[in-house]
Amino acid sequence: MTSTSPSIAAQLFGSGLIGIREGLETGIVVMVLVAFLVKSERRDALKWLWAGVAAAVAMVIAIFLIIHFGTSTVSTLTAELIAGIASLVAVTIVTFMVLWMSKASAHISADLKAGLSTALISGAPAVMGLAFLAVGREGVETALLMVGYAESVSGGLWPLLGLVLGVLVAVALTVLLYRGAVRLNFHTFFLYTGIFLIFVAAGILSYGVRALQTVGWLPSNSQLAFDISATYDQSSWYGTVFAGIFNLRPDPTVLQVAAWCLYVVIVLTLFLRANRIPRPAPPVTDSPSEAPATPDAGL
Repeated sequence: MTSTSPSIAAQLFGSGLIGIREGLETGIVVMVLVAFLVKSERRDALKWLWAGVAAAVAMVIAIFLIIHFGTSTVSTLTAELIAGIASLVAVTIVTFMVLWMSKASAHISADLKAGLSTALISGAPAVMGLAFLAVGREGVETALLMVGYAESVSGGLWPLLGLVLGVLVAVALTVLLYRGAVRLNFHTFFLYTGIFLIFVAAGILSYGVRALQTVGWLPSNSQLAFDISATYDQSSWYGTVFAGIFNLRPDPTVLQVAAWCLYVVIVLTLFLRANRIPRPAPPVTDSPSEAPATPDAGL
């Protein structure tokens, strides 16, 4: 745990960006479902769709509040243990979702439409269930991510407020996208926000490791990798920004640094590889003499 809580602005900024990224991701899912129903002239099913969305949102809020505020009713060490485990679970789920979205983004729209077509045949409960699962899957990821983030910055309600503001911005962007008022390069947006989430998750992982070291579940709590507290002012603007967004602290343990570095190197490499845009194929010429001298040149 940091000795000085990050500034309110840093907490709002960090959680707000998470809210925009995760909210827009969820908004796109809802937008695809709504557009499909409208184009299929099944507006009668919209109320069941929105009911499923509302139920998923309520579940997400409940998960966040129960885990986040439940730690205040237990002892300090138990709270550290719960926060540490929640942080590791959040990092696992976020990592899976970030990497999964990199591969699934190309066909997720078709999958949603196919699932909704089947649900329409089955009836209203199926439509509501599909919306609940589609939004709930994204929402649970966001809730666990925010639990880990809020615990790591020890900011009370400020991270939650930043998340809400970010989600509201994402809702506005989704409506504008649906109405055609805004055009967004989704590959670029999710590429850079995905990189941002990876570094946020690395900070949460680092916090989770320190919390589990504190309760004795992991060794070497006293073995520091370095300590730059004398020159790094954690209460300064840069200290609060880095602590509030990435959970950076001036006195990490060796295990924290190792976990942070390994996570960033491995996950960022996999993410960038999955999001690499393939180079366009060279133009095919009609003249055999101008074709490249390769075994596939005549195919």
